Amino acid sequence: MRAPEPSALPDDVARALPTLLSPRPSTALLTDRYELTMLQAALASGVAHRHCVFEVFTRRLPPGRRYGVLAGTGRMLESLADFRFGAAELDWLAAQEVVDDRTLGYLADYRFTGDIWGYAEGETFFPGSPVLVVEGTFAESVVLETLVLSILNYDSAVASAASRMTSAAVDRPVMEMGSRRAHEHAAVAAARAAVIAGFVGTSNLEAGRRWGLPTIGTAAHAFTLLHDDEHAAFVAQIAAQGIGTTLLIDTFDVRRGVEAAIAVAGPTLGAVRLDSGDLLSLAQDVRRHLDELGATDTQIVVTSDLDEFAIAALAAAPVDSYGVGTALVTGSGAPTCGMVYKLVSREGADGTMQPVAKASVAKVGVGGRKSAARRLDPTGRAVEEVLVVGPDAAVVEWAEDVDSLRPLHVPLVVGGAVDTRWTGAAGVHLAVERHAASRAELPRGARRLSADDAAIPTVTLRLDT
Repeated sequence: MRAPEPSALPDDVARALPTLLSPRPSTALLTDRYELTMLQAALASGVAHRHCVFEVFTRRLPPGRRYGVLAGTGRMLESLADFRFGAAELDWLAAQEVVDDRTLGYLADYRFTGDIWGYAEGETFFPGSPVLVVEGTFAESVVLETLVLSILNYDSAVASAASRMTSAAVDRPVMEMGSRRAHEHAAVAAARAAVIAGFVGTSNLEAGRRWGLPTIGTAAHAFTLLHDDEHAAFVAQIAAQGIGTTLLIDTFDVRRGVEAAIAVAGPTLGAVRLDSGDLLSLAQDVRRHLDELGATDTQIVVTSDLDEFAIAALAAAPVDSYGVGTALVTGSGAPTCGMVYKLVSREGADGTMQPVAKASVAKVGVGGRKSAARRLDPTGRAVEEVLVVGPDAAVVEWAEDVDSLRPLHVPLVVGGAVDTRWTGAAGVHLAVERHAASRAELPRGARRLSADDAAIPTVTLRLDT
């Protein structure tokens, strides 16, 4: 079908047309070399097409964490759709002699045709939780390992940190402002993960465009310094953005900044922002001064290298919202969740499925396909994570007390077809809802910032012995 001429389209659509018509970049080489060398060896030995089950889980939570938050599932599914080996990728692999011609032929026709189940994005998880189950042939499943882990590990680390921050903030809004502290593509992913865990918006415009996230931002110190004085800077900002904007008042003297802000905008100014100094005492002084000037509804926003502990320390301060950057996009001290992608069941020579697991010291695995559910007490609070190892069926079919179990796995890919409910802006919305509900059912102590064990224990029931 021939594309319409740009001149026949509205101006904004015409400008976007080249991007819309250009092919999406392949994600196939966002992987490690050993994925493809394993594939070559498996094709040569004749076991590449054996049916297999891989699981994604973490053996432990980062020190001090009582729960993790799964994020990145929607991004992973979007990337799976682009996991294709085109001419450019195949030519490079051939030139570098990464794999042989037979393997190149297989990759040229690669399509994932299996099934993927997983925890719904936004769900909380614990050590051993099988947050993703990939089922298909060894050949089509093993090559997804690095792509899956690179997305889930980073996004979940950010979401886990973000959840601690929004929990510490209680009902005060938290905004994501970390783009300048991360790789440009990681910044986009971090914004999405933060919103899933309760942040109300992001400064990152690409994240806003791609997933429909609310975007926020007004002015930095450079804008104030550009002008001859603070008053002139505020006049210019109010003229451009209206009195609902947020004025940055700590470029020079905070008290004078408050006075200049209200002198320019009047008592109905939207907000002022503090980005340095002793935020607790400054917020108290600013609130008092705003009230004296009649700006009782003008809010106070604080930024300045906040993390969950700093937010908790400001609980008694007259602060209305927070902006978080560096700590968020680096996982607040835990930049990865330590998730692994392990083979847990494979088709044997006789055609039957057989559980497999590592026996390495400190990395002992549990073989066999698993179903997962969360046991709830009569008040709806989670008391344990239940993993059932056995035949391919829902965990509730074996449970004696079905009413107390909430199944955790949902279908994400069926027969190679991605369930698009979990992708795009709609997927983010579902993940936001799931996280809020999942965190609300955790034991009350789960949200403390003090170091402790996982909020609930994980128990494993074997039905295949």
